[in-house]
Amino acid sequence: MVSLPGLEKDIAVWFSCGAASAVALKKTVERFGIDRVRAINNPVREEHEDNLRFMQDVSRWVGVGIETSVNPKCAHGAATIVWDESKAMSFPKGAPCTRRLKKAARQHWEAENKVYWHVFGFTVDEKKRHDNFTLTERANVIPVLIDAGLTKDDCVKVLHDAGLRLPHVYSLGYPNANCIGCVKATSPTYWNLVRRTFPVVFQNRAEQSRRLGTRLVRVKGQRIFLDELDPNAEGRPLKSMPDCGITCEEGRDEYEN
Repeated sequence: MVSLPGLEKDIAVWFSCGAASAVALKKTVERFGIDRVRAINNPVREEHEDNLRFMQDVSRWVGVGIETSVNPKCAHGAATIVWDESKAMSFPKGAPCTRRLKKAARQHWEAENKVYWHVFGFTVDEKKRHDNFTLTERANVIPVLIDAGLTKDDCVKVLHDAGLRLPHVYSLGYPNANCIGCVKATSPTYWNLVRRTFPVVFQNRAEQSRRLGTRLVRVKGQRIFLDELDPNAEGRPLKSMPDCGITCEEGRDEYEN
């Protein structure tokens, strides 16, 4: 174990139901001891129901109960409601669902639960994202996965070797366990995957985005509505997209075509 100044239950690990945050929780417990760790999840209704099963499996694997925290002003936990209330689904610097259902939920939890350190699922291939976050948001972050030199693919292998079954959406080709139909995605590859695997979700996103005037997909450099997307259109193959967490930014590789 590593010595780090602090007290009992002073490290908050933010668990997103993704592979990286699961391994971050495990590594934090191994590195600092179970008595110093609290794990918190910000649930969102649009995530797949199997995420709950995975969260319970991870809790048993690590030996830490995973708490939930919601923004009391958005107790419904529904991104679709947030989009309607915001009259938009995404903005250049982030999506309103992340700000209200994730970031505000964390701030509410922190106001009532004092901790010294925070752990997120930043992997070594997201070091720039981590560095930007610690520069602009908070500096008291322990980069457990970066320190361990672990990539997102490494995290998947750790879970596989431990006998844990990833959330169901991974088996369908999704690179993370975010909400189905993430509105920060612009890739036609991604959206046609949603169309094939969750057609009702695709239809709902298409209808809501048209109603709110949000062109969610980009084809050949041009933004179009989902209902204009050719079902056979493809962009680049999907890679490991960032887990939806305290920050939300439009991707430049995995999300786009």
